[in-house]
Amino acid sequence: MQRKFFTFVLVSVLSSAFFLGCTNAPAARTETISISGAFALYPMAIRWSEEYRKLNSGVKIDISAGGAGKGMTDVLSGAVDIGMVSREIHPEETKKGALAFGVTKDAVVPVVNARNPFLSALLQRGVKKAEFKKLWIEQSIKTWGRLLGTPDTKTLNVYTRSDSCGAAESWAKYLGGRQDDLKGTGIYGDPGILEAVVKDALGIGYNNFGFAFDPATGRPFGGIAVVPIDINENGKADAEEILDTREKIMKAVETGFYPHPPARPLYMVTKGDPSGKAKDFLRWVLTDGQKFIPEAGYVALPKSFIETEVKKLH
Repeated sequence: MQRKFFTFVLVSVLSSAFFLGCTNAPAARTETISISGAFALYPMAIRWSEEYRKLNSGVKIDISAGGAGKGMTDVLSGAVDIGMVSREIHPEETKKGALAFGVTKDAVVPVVNARNPFLSALLQRGVKKAEFKKLWIEQSIKTWGRLLGTPDTKTLNVYTRSDSCGAAESWAKYLGGRQDDLKGTGIYGDPGILEAVVKDALGIGYNNFGFAFDPATGRPFGGIAVVPIDINENGKADAEEILDTREKIMKAVETGFYPHPPARPLYMVTKGDPSGKAKDFLRWVLTDGQKFIPEAGYVALPKSFIETEVKKLH
């Protein structure tokens, strides 16, 4: 069952453009919106596309996921109309014409294998930010015993993202560094990280929470567990720090309890002012499309924030 899930995710990421582009409208009347970028925003973009096309059947929407870095590169080069970016926009990107629209919000969560022999201790004590830094940046913790304060010598296998992405940049920023500072085995994409951890009982990684929680059950996908962050650093995982359902993580992000980063806004980016159907789609996303955010498992940005984003659409 687990392998079927990964196959579904990977196939949908690679082939979504074909299926979303199917339309009975005559080719001459079809208008296309091309979108690429962050895995974090991909499921939400798919949902928005489906709903938008119910109202605009003559529009073809091509969507592909490949990381925030690819989304930014594609939109600035003119390869796509809209780039999906799950991190803050860099000043040099703004100088090149990047115009960002905050559309929703999510967060990155640390994950381990559900068969991890130390899972019970992890869920009881949580992990402090300084300890995560020692895992991913300093690499001074290399065994599970060292992390948990026991004599155990089992190797702790750390996984990180190999692609330029907002999840890695946000996680690194939380730990006081940049994506280039993150150590560990590099894995491509959110589905890849998830699969690597599911296959490794001694592994630890991080995922956008949309890829960590099963939307059908609201629980972590089979094979993984979400590690509590000891936010108040009292040496134990308090009830509010145990975010073992999608509802709990969404509430923690919405209220600001979950730290920023790794919680952060997600952006749709154009090169200069958008026009045509891309502009119409963005306006719909920022207005009527906002009602689909909670049921899709994302967190809505404050109304005042969204109003500011709408004003960017001249």
